[in-house]
Amino acid sequence: MDYSSKPTCQFKIPVFHPTMSEFRNFPKYIDYIESQGAHMAGLAKIIPPKGWVPRRGGYEDINITISSPIQQVVTGNKGLFQQFNIQTKPMTVKEFAKLAKSSKYSPPKGDVEELERKFWKNLTFNAPIYGADLSGSIYDEDQPLWNINNLGTILDLVGSKYNTKIEGVNTAYLYFGMWKTSFCWHTEDMDLYSINYLHYGEPKFWYTIPPQDGRRFERLAEGFFPNELKKCPAFLRHKMTQISPHVLRRYSIPYDTVLQRAGEFMITFPYAYHAGFNMGYNCAESTNFASRRWIDYGKNCLQCTCNDDMVRIDMDEFVKTYQPERYEAWKRGEDRCHPEGGVKKIPSSKSVVGGKSGANNIGDDGNDGQATNQMSCTFGWEFLKFQFNKSLQYYASA
Repeated sequence: MDYSSKPTCQFKIPVFHPTMSEFRNFPKYIDYIESQGAHMAGLAKIIPPKGWVPRRGGYEDINITISSPIQQVVTGNKGLFQQFNIQTKPMTVKEFAKLAKSSKYSPPKGDVEELERKFWKNLTFNAPIYGADLSGSIYDEDQPLWNINNLGTILDLVGSKYNTKIEGVNTAYLYFGMWKTSFCWHTEDMDLYSINYLHYGEPKFWYTIPPQDGRRFERLAEGFFPNELKKCPAFLRHKMTQISPHVLRRYSIPYDTVLQRAGEFMITFPYAYHAGFNMGYNCAESTNFASRRWIDYGKNCLQCTCNDDMVRIDMDEFVKTYQPERYEAWKRGEDRCHPEGGVKKIPSSKSVVGGKSGANNIGDDGNDGQATNQMSCTFGWEFLKFQFNKSLQYYASA
C-alpha cells in the first residue's frame, strides 16, 4: 500500500504573513483571509509578524503537571482504523519530555514524506502517549494580540450571556505531543472555527478536507464503519476514526496537507474535517472561536446523540442577536438549510450551553427539537449512496 501523501484538492491550504498592523485585530483578519478564499480548503496557516512573541520568558521554566495523559491504542488495517484512548498516570511536562525523547518513543530518521509513510505503516504499533486536552495556557497574560485566551470573537456571547465556560471551546487547552500521537478525523464542536498555536518543538502534520466535500467524506466513513453509525449518527465527533490518505485518494475525496512548525498558527474553518499527527515532542495551545458566517453552521450541525457530555451551544441567542430578521423563521423551524447543502439531522433546538466538563441546562427556545431538515437544499443523497455502495463492492473485491 502507498502510504505517502499525494494531495488531490483543488483548494490549496493558504499561508498568510500579516503585518503587525493587520495582526492587531483578530476578527477583522479572519474576515480578510476569508475574503481571499482561505476557508475553501478548510485550513489556513498564519505566520505571525516578526517581533510578536506569546511568552517573553521562553519555555524552560514551564512547571505543569499533565493530569491525565492518554495512551493512544489503534486497531485496524488497510487504511481504516479506530483509536482508543487509555488514561495513564499523571506526569510533569519535564517527565513527559524525557519520555518523548527516549529511544522507545522518539521519531525515526527521515524526511517529512518518509515520516508520513512510517506513521501510517506503524500506526497500530507501540502506542504513544499524548498530553492532550489539558486546561490552561502558557501565554503571557498581558499579551493582547492573538491571545488564545481572549480572541474577542462572537463566541464570547457564550460567556457574557450564559456566564458559562466550556473547557477547550471558549477556554484554552494545552497539548503535549510526541512522535505518532494523533488527532482523528473530525470537525470542531458545533462546527466552530479553531485556532492552534505551536509553541515549541517538532512540527505537526495536518490533513484537511474542504467543507464543500464534508458530506462526501461522511458518507465514506459511514460506509466503512456501519456499526459505529448505528450507535451514533455523529460518530465522527467521537474522534476515534482514522482513514488514511490512500483510502481518500481511492474514493476521490479531495484533501490537502500542511506542516505546522513552531511559532505558526493554524486556523480550521467551520465544517472542515481535519486530522493529523505530531512528528516529535512539542507543545501546542488551542481553542475555538466564531464569526457571523459560522452561525448557519452552528444552527445545522449534526450532534452526537450517545454522550450527554458532548459540547452543545444554544444557537437561539446568536440568531436573535446577529440574524434578527431570520429569528421568527428559526423559531418556527423554517430556517434549517446547511451552508454546504444536503439533508442533515438538526440538533434539538431545546439546547444547552455546555459539555466537555459537564452540560448545563441554560437555553430553551421553545421548539420540540424533533424537526429534520427537509428544505429545498436536498442534494440527491440516494444516488450518491448507490454509487458509494458500488465503490465499496469494488474495494471489497480488490
